[in-house]
Amino acid sequence: MKQKQAMIEAILFSMGESVSKKQLMTALDVPEDLFFYLIDQLKRKYNRKDSGIRLLELDGAYQLCTRPEYYDQLIKIVNQPKKPRLTDVMMETLSIIAYKQPVTKQEIEAIRGVKCDHPVNKLLEYNLIREAGRLDAVGRPILFRTTEEFLRCFGVESIKELPEIGQDKVEDLKQEAQEEIKYALEELEQN
Repeated sequence: MKQKQAMIEAILFSMGESVSKKQLMTALDVPEDLFFYLIDQLKRKYNRKDSGIRLLELDGAYQLCTRPEYYDQLIKIVNQPKKPRLTDVMMETLSIIAYKQPVTKQEIEAIRGVKCDHPVNKLLEYNLIREAGRLDAVGRPILFRTTEEFLRCFGVESIKELPEIGQDKVEDLKQEAQEEIKYALEELEQN
């Protein structure tokens, strides 16, 4: 019995929205009378004053939600904007786009020496870069450039304010890229 209740809790928690009686009964493989008994037990459990959540019944469907008396505390967390977490790979990709824009994915990959689908997709998702048209070349590859959100995040008014890369730093970056390519090729040969 407790296991079936736990199953209902797991489903409702995971879904985050209402789930119909029929769907729950099918998932648990229980008859209607047992289902209503389980729901009644869960309602009793969540109707206690020391519970932070409650079980809602919404037109034959059920959902777990926060008790209204805790909305003020919940809002303090929910309304905090989530700052994107940029990995080293995403920062490297973003730097290439910022300094070479507009730039294609193929150009980024040529500079980095590895595929960049994931970091480009994440940067698009975070609205730090955007599509800026297509290159007039075979395959018409997409061009990428930074967004206003990028400028806001990095505290600059325009890309002209980005720090200049000195020639010595460019040489260091080239050397690092060549070493990474060499290492990647050696690994490929071993496999």
